[in-house]
Amino acid sequence: MSMFSSIFSTSAPNDPKAANFHPVSSRYSASDLFGELEPKDTEWTCPGGFAVETQTWYNQLEDGTSLMCQVIHSAVGVWYPTIQFTCKLYNPATKERIWKSINVTNFVTPPPGLDKRSSKADEFSITHHSDPGSDHPESYHIRVNLSDDLQISLDVKRPASAPGWKVGKGPKGGFSYFGYDLENPDGYVVHRFWPWDYATGTIIRSGRAQSVQGPGMFVHAIQGMRPNLVAARWNFAHFTSPEYGGCSAVQMEFTTTDSYGRHGSGSGFVAVNVGSLVLGGKLVAITAETKWPDEALPDSEGVISRAVHTKLAHDPDTSYDAPMELVFRWAGPSLLPEAPGALDATLTVDVGPPSSYKGLIEKVDVLAEIPYVIKTMVNYVAGTKPYIYQWFNPAKLNVQVPSGLLPDVSGTVEINGTLYNEATFIS
Repeated sequence: MSMFSSIFSTSAPNDPKAANFHPVSSRYSASDLFGELEPKDTEWTCPGGFAVETQTWYNQLEDGTSLMCQVIHSAVGVWYPTIQFTCKLYNPATKERIWKSINVTNFVTPPPGLDKRSSKADEFSITHHSDPGSDHPESYHIRVNLSDDLQISLDVKRPASAPGWKVGKGPKGGFSYFGYDLENPDGYVVHRFWPWDYATGTIIRSGRAQSVQGPGMFVHAIQGMRPNLVAARWNFAHFTSPEYGGCSAVQMEFTTTDSYGRHGSGSGFVAVNVGSLVLGGKLVAITAETKWPDEALPDSEGVISRAVHTKLAHDPDTSYDAPMELVFRWAGPSLLPEAPGALDATLTVDVGPPSSYKGLIEKVDVLAEIPYVIKTMVNYVAGTKPYIYQWFNPAKLNVQVPSGLLPDVSGTVEINGTLYNEATFIS
């Protein structure tokens, strides 16, 4: 879920037309996009200043329910950080939606005897386990008491065949930097992903326990920023399918405000998109692409990673021109030595008009959900009312695969699954 950062601008450079945004999506060649996560990558950093750090687990359960669990660490200047645990359950068959957001107390990372990949508070515990060399080298055990009528206990395991990733190797992998001075940036955005995992556990609602299981993903994100808002727009897509031994397609895209671009303030609205494909339970491709506002995107090139709102309609509820149809595309070289070649995947989702959206979970009024201190500052600076649209729909992923990647499959394959996607409007 997209969040904010901070407020006041910094000093201008000698050349105001110099680049003051440096996207991760332009920094690596096609063969260097895959940076396997190291243990430090998913440790809590709890940055000071103006920053929001999140860990989020998305899972699509056997009964068709969408589940999101998220920890949010929000720092605003000299104030003590606010830590929230949020959870959303949505069943498309019954239309039942459960949304809980609590401010937790006595947040600690690391808990005694563990490293900073684990955390706990009075209301929850999240314990990271490592089992190197096994079929499932990493897992999280999540236990949370959200209220008298909702408790969740989950074991989330990542298979060895789908390693965690960031765009680019090394300590700077995954980072997009804001500001003129790369050695002392104004701020940054970074995402690290588990593209495929499997959750098992129990959800207790009003005293009734339900056993649950289903595939999903995990993302650790930080928006660390001293100046104004990080982004004007966000898109997020998470497709999963049990077919062909398990498939997923993940995409995260943000578009900068007008203040940050390759020619300084006024050259912004740069879109940074990163993504991955899992086919047959294996991580097979990493994608990344930058959309500069003064350049058209090519129809075909080596690596494509993009989210396009192909049909729009004005939504009177939010005053934004919101999508009625979205197209997500991933293209890039195979990561599997035994199945070399190019992959190209497309997913089109029709969410309908604002008056009768299909699969709409919620339009989240962001200012109603974020901590009070951040809310007052964001509202003062932006003067806008940010919204996050959340949808959950059946979907088909059409993928052109190299021979040998999936058993008995070559050419184009249609994969049936479900898509959770978000479109966020901030300004």
